[in-house]
Amino acid sequence: METLVPDSFSFGSVDTETWITSIVIIVLLFLSGVFSGSETALTAASKAHMHHLSKAGNRRAKQVGKLIDDKERMIGAILLGNNLVNILASALATSLFLQLAGEAGVVYATLIMTALVLIFAEVLPKSYAISNPERLALNIAPFISIIVTVFAPIVTLVQKIVRLTLKLLRVDITSDEFTQKAQDEIRGTIDLHRHEGSLIKEDQAMIGSILDLDEVTVEDVMVHRKSMQTLNIEDSVDDIISQVVRSPYTRLPVYEGDAENIVGVLHAKDVLRSLRKTSGQSKPINIKRIMIKPWFVPETSSLREQLNAFLERKSHFALVVDEYGTIQGLVTLEDILEEIVGDITDEHDFDLPGVQVLADGSISAEGTVTIRDLNRMMDWNLPDDEATTIAGLVLFESETIPIVGQSFNFHGYKFEVTSRRRNQVTGIKVKKQH
Repeated sequence: METLVPDSFSFGSVDTETWITSIVIIVLLFLSGVFSGSETALTAASKAHMHHLSKAGNRRAKQVGKLIDDKERMIGAILLGNNLVNILASALATSLFLQLAGEAGVVYATLIMTALVLIFAEVLPKSYAISNPERLALNIAPFISIIVTVFAPIVTLVQKIVRLTLKLLRVDITSDEFTQKAQDEIRGTIDLHRHEGSLIKEDQAMIGSILDLDEVTVEDVMVHRKSMQTLNIEDSVDDIISQVVRSPYTRLPVYEGDAENIVGVLHAKDVLRSLRKTSGQSKPINIKRIMIKPWFVPETSSLREQLNAFLERKSHFALVVDEYGTIQGLVTLEDILEEIVGDITDEHDFDLPGVQVLADGSISAEGTVTIRDLNRMMDWNLPDDEATTIAGLVLFESETIPIVGQSFNFHGYKFEVTSRRRNQVTGIKVKKQH
C-alpha cells in the first residue's frame, strides 16, 4: 500500500501537466492564427480607404496606415512572431506526445500539429482575412503595432542580413523595377473591376481619360483648321452677324486677308449686346472693337496643362499653332471635358454621322473620327501613338495614300477605304478580326 501512494501522486502530476501543456498549445495555435490572418488582412487592406478613414478621425485606421507604410518591417515582425509560436507549440506537442506514447510520439506530434497548424493557424484565418481584410486589419492593428515595436531590434537585424545577402547576389530591391507606379496600380484596379462587372464601360473610360490628361496633347483633341468656321473681317457687318446667328458656335475666329491671319475672336453675346445698344441696327457696330484678342497655344501642350491654363485665364477658347506659328486648329474647354466625359451635345449641335455600326459587327466611320473616341465607343484598343484619326492611322501604317476599295490588316483589325476626296481619306470601314 505504501508503494501505491507515490504512484498515484505521480500520475496526478502528469495529468495536470498534460492539461496545462495542451491549453498552452491551443493558445499558441490561436496566436499563430492571429499572426497569419493579420499578415493577409494588412497586405490586402486598401491603403486609400485607410487613408480616408484616418482623415475622418479613425485612430485604428491611422495605425493600419503606419503599418502598411513600412510593410517590410511589419511582415518581418509578424513572421517572427508566427514562427516563434509555431516552433514553441510544436516543441511542446512533441514533448507531450513523447510522455504519452514514447518514441512514437514524435510521429504523432508531427502529424497532428501539421494538421492543426494547416487548418486552424493558416487556412482558416487567411480565408477569413481575405473575405474581411479591412475589418480584421482595423481590429488587429493595435496588437500588431505592439508586436512590431517589441520585435523592432530583431527585425532590423534580420533586414540587414537579408539586404546584405541580396546585395551579394546582386539583387537591388530598391530599384524602380520593383516599385509600381500609382497610376499603373489605379489602371489595373479599374480594369479588374470592369472585368468583374462592378464598373461600367463609361465609368472606366472616364477615369482612364482623367489619368491620360498628362499624356494626351491639344493636337489630339483640337478641331482641325479644315473644320474651323471662321469670319472674314472684310465682310459686311450684316454678313458677319448672319454667319454668327447661323453658326452653332458661340465663339468664332476672325481673320483678315489670309485665313491664316487670325486677328480676333468674336463672341455671339458681344454681338447681341452691341445690337441691343444700337436698337437692332447693324451699321453702327464696329466688329474690330467688340472682338477679343486671340490666344495662341502650342499643339504640344498636354490637356492637363491646357485645362489649367483655361482655368487660370478664365477663358474657354484658344487657337492652336505648331512650332512655326502656323494655325493648326482650335481647342475649347468643352473639347477637354468631352475627352473625359464623352461627347457633349445640345439643341444647337449638328447631328453628324461620325460612326455607324453595321450588321456584321464592323463600323463605317468618317476619316476624321479620332482613334480614342472609336476605342471608347467600341471598347477596342487601336494604337493612337502615331496618329490621331482613323484616316491618319491607315496612312501611317500603309505608308501610302490608298484608293477606294483598298484594304489593309493592322493590329488585328481590317481597314477598308470606302471614300476619298483628292488625297484625303474621308470614309473607312473597320472590322475587328477574331
